[in-house]
Amino acid sequence: MAEKKNSLAVLMNDYRTNHAKNITLFILMLAILVLFSALRPDRFPTLRNFRSMLGQFPEFGLLTVAMMLSMVVGGIDLSVVAVANLCGVLAAILLAAGESAGTLSGGTLVFLAIITVLVVAAICGTANGALIALAGVPPILATLGTQGLLMGLAIIFTKGHGITGFPPEIDVIGNRSILGIPIPFLIFALMAAVVTFILRRTRQGFNMYMFGSNPVVSRFSGVNNTMVLIRTYMLSGILAGISSLIMISRTNSMRPGYGTDYLLQAILVAVLGGTDPKGGSASMAGLVMGIMILQFTQSGLNIMAFSAFTKKFIWGLALLLIMVVNYLIAGYHEKKRIRMMRESSGVKA
Repeated sequence: MAEKKNSLAVLMNDYRTNHAKNITLFILMLAILVLFSALRPDRFPTLRNFRSMLGQFPEFGLLTVAMMLSMVVGGIDLSVVAVANLCGVLAAILLAAGESAGTLSGGTLVFLAIITVLVVAAICGTANGALIALAGVPPILATLGTQGLLMGLAIIFTKGHGITGFPPEIDVIGNRSILGIPIPFLIFALMAAVVTFILRRTRQGFNMYMFGSNPVVSRFSGVNNTMVLIRTYMLSGILAGISSLIMISRTNSMRPGYGTDYLLQAILVAVLGGTDPKGGSASMAGLVMGIMILQFTQSGLNIMAFSAFTKKFIWGLALLLIMVVNYLIAGYHEKKRIRMMRESSGVKA
């Protein structure tokens, strides 16, 4: 009976910690929104600016969700940008070659490109998972190795040059809207909903949290840790692949090395959004708010004409502050959890 009470106390404490972090993020997001709206009421709080912001972050947002998934199981995926690059390069080669040949319609080419991206992304993610789960390579080393391998392949395929000449149908993915809402944002929202469903409503999601919290307990509970890891990294790869479709559609071109700055930002925003780097804890709501905080800040600073160096300084300072606040919140709730466990066990502090 005492063990059940302790487990319930731990679960409730984790819920309160994540809830407190989300409230902190919401207040910060709202404060940034109000600040820039007050400073530039003529440009920031406009429908045009909000539509622009909704269309700007989806590819980065998908990479951040992919990073979060790897962190849920206590790992990290340094290859997400490289996976997106390789998938984008292969899709671009297919689209350009098909458009030049003129034997297939634009819609058919786009469909084939999407299938190619999903298959290649799933293979890359599965390879990462196999290296970690089967070969026992630490996640940071496995994904760092595949990062170099995949980037090298992208450069070999393109010889370092950009690829252009796509059918006009590809433009729909990255530059069109439905009822005024940018399609890239709708893709991001759909993928975020799918990932939320997987984490909250499926056995795979439950096993990911369990593995991230304690791999030994997970294994002795009958969970196939190997398959949990492989599926997790495969899903991470697929999200990176979908991100590449938005990349090539938005710019109507592809070159190796696109989006390299996204990697560090994805890690930082995942942690900012409440994902525990040690594993076992994540919040999609917090992650989305972290992404929006980054987007609001970047958009506001661009409107205010700040230099690139100043923007990096302000963004870095905001990240440090919010992570310190999250650390203090987690520490407070951890002490509270320990006190509750002692009380339920009849042990006095």
